[in-house]
Amino acid sequence: MEFLHYHNGQLLAGKVAISDLAKQYGTPLYVYCADYITQQFCAYQDSLKDKQHLICYAVKANSNLSVLNLLAKLGAGFDIVSQGELERVLKAGGDPKKIVFSGVAKSIVEIKRALEVGIKCFNVESEPELYRINEVAKQLGKIATVSLRINPDVDAKTHPYISTGLRENKFGISYQLALDFYQKAACLSHIKIVGIDCHIGSQLTELSPFLDAADRILTLVDKLKAENIHLEHIDLGGGLGVCYDNETPPCASLLVSELMVKLANYAELEVIFEPGRSIVANAGLLITKVEYTKHQDDNHFAIVDAGMNDLIRPALYQAWMRVLPVKEPKSSDNKEYYNVVGPICESSDVLAYQRELFVAQDDLLVICSAGAYGFSMASNYNGHPRPAEVMLEGDNQHKLIRKRETFDDLWRGELVL
Repeated sequence: MEFLHYHNGQLLAGKVAISDLAKQYGTPLYVYCADYITQQFCAYQDSLKDKQHLICYAVKANSNLSVLNLLAKLGAGFDIVSQGELERVLKAGGDPKKIVFSGVAKSIVEIKRALEVGIKCFNVESEPELYRINEVAKQLGKIATVSLRINPDVDAKTHPYISTGLRENKFGISYQLALDFYQKAACLSHIKIVGIDCHIGSQLTELSPFLDAADRILTLVDKLKAENIHLEHIDLGGGLGVCYDNETPPCASLLVSELMVKLANYAELEVIFEPGRSIVANAGLLITKVEYTKHQDDNHFAIVDAGMNDLIRPALYQAWMRVLPVKEPKSSDNKEYYNVVGPICESSDVLAYQRELFVAQDDLLVICSAGAYGFSMASNYNGHPRPAEVMLEGDNQHKLIRKRETFDDLWRGELVL
């Protein structure tokens, strides 16, 4: 996280003291860096400047309206998986003609709304979904543009909860059935085939799974062409990993350049990518306050005000996230190995295990790399209002982009019998 550094004993984000942000906005607090988001998005754009392309940001990674608006102004398209995400993109100023609609359980209402606003295409994930889209389009007197999401049966070599490209996963259409599926789609009255799509998983740190998947998809493109099914775009998904600890994932420019070599003979195809994590993960952090320290035998706990309700990644799939004290550590500090735990009544409510820290009650800690799948997966479990969100602009400007929830927000919409 390039914008985080210590100065005069205090952790800063750009030129802004983390302690000042906590004092002004309270904790727990999500903070994002607009410049970093811009930099990461432009890394994809610049690498594709000589190729017709569309970068569709994966909204599920971080769906704050300010994040979406920033990306829309940069020319981003959007990868959505629900009507709620569709409405967010539209509210944020996104162009519906740059939206691809993924997800395995699209409802009739969702399909209808997407057709009405004129999205770029549906990424179809099953045969019944294809027939449903055709029927809804027929009722509306529209032609639905579709791309079939193919499951290439490639091992993404990532955590099983975020692996999506194997035949046992729920996503996509089996590679072995793909040709037959396209032929069926070509016969439907209100369907226009425009593309092919694959997405094999998230937090990929090697190039080989991307390249293997591309090879399989391009072989299928050739077979489709022989069957007189001509595509307008190829969507290679997202999933590029980031550095949380000591991972060394390829940068966006290297990924793109390697894939463009394989696409050299497919000049007619627009290229679509669906990055999420690689754009926003290391743009964000979660500030939390130590409520208590607790020492039992050889067990040391830093009990903080952020929990798995605010940041579920460590509890959900044992994600490792760096923890930094806001006060710069000194060599003379008497450090202990702490479990950083939250207020939630679950033993899984651990943000970090066995971190060497010198920490006391009321100190501040920062959970790094929290810009992706942080707030977007947050909940009100145990009756906790969700945190505020703040955007850093430049070195020293910051703005509130989501108010902290109040207790009234917890029961908004509920009725007493």
